[in-house]
Amino acid sequence: MGEAKEKSVELEYYDTVQQKEVDWLWYPYIPYGKITLLQGDPGDGKSTFMLHIAATVSTGGTFPDGSKATECYNVIYQCSEDNAADTIKPRLLAAGADCEKIAYIVEDNQPLALDDPRIEEAVIRSGARLVIFDPIQAYIPPESDMLNASKMRTVLRNLASIAERHNCAVVLIGHMTKASGGKNLYRGLGSIDIAAIARSVLMIKRDDEEPDIRYMFPVKSSLAYEGKAVRFLFDKDLGFRILGTCEMKLEKADDYDENEKIGKLQKAERLLRILLSDGSKPSKEVLRQMKQIDISERTVRSVVKKIGIQAFRKGSIWYWKLEDEQPDTIAQEG
Repeated sequence: MGEAKEKSVELEYYDTVQQKEVDWLWYPYIPYGKITLLQGDPGDGKSTFMLHIAATVSTGGTFPDGSKATECYNVIYQCSEDNAADTIKPRLLAAGADCEKIAYIVEDNQPLALDDPRIEEAVIRSGARLVIFDPIQAYIPPESDMLNASKMRTVLRNLASIAERHNCAVVLIGHMTKASGGKNLYRGLGSIDIAAIARSVLMIKRDDEEPDIRYMFPVKSSLAYEGKAVRFLFDKDLGFRILGTCEMKLEKADDYDENEKIGKLQKAERLLRILLSDGSKPSKEVLRQMKQIDISERTVRSVVKKIGIQAFRKGSIWYWKLEDEQPDTIAQEG
């Protein structure tokens, strides 16, 4: 038998890394070079909202929070649910878009998937700075499964690499599940890795008392402080109209449907997943943040055991992690 080939490891120290700031299409909601996820229930205005963002980018107009787009840029808007001629173009024109700057990949003979090399080719040829997939569920590769964490992580990391190489923003529009227990970061269809890999997760909801009033608000913001909620009108007679920004707290946003009676255990589980979605965190820090919203340590530890959060120690500090993260050492927390 031949000698076993030794595995080599390549190390690079952080002192050699050239630091750079995050570049933004729309600060602090949609970063360049990253994936953003926009979630909401069917009919809540996700597509219409993003068409208005696309229109703003195409004309160098004003974003819903009043900030100005830096330049006019090309956009790729890929939609599987609406017809280009009788639905998408009329909506773009109604939003004031420059349709000469908004393109889509023709799928007549070959359906598009998120791992399709035509995506990067289209970005290169068009110079698009914004790419939208509406909805993400329609563009999952045939051999993949939205509930398969490993496969979805691979697909999305490849897509994120395209965004980073070409400094374009990628927005995935996702439908929500009908499961009870509140509408939150992880009520999106498919693996939680979709929300975990996205650097920004935005959500659209209806106003409880005025259903024609909607809110777009961040539920995860890994690269900046969370922006204010954007309030807008979405009415069949009055159309789409931005109404300005407003404040919305995380606990209110995460548990905004007052008709759904959500217990402390369910709320604790959702918030734990949010807090740990970007990686392991010191357990004392997690407990401190949960206490601030009136969730006891006993409740948190019950959830930790229930959903299989694992504990490990670095030095003298105990950390918690979601199951799919791989720390160097796993141990039982004392």
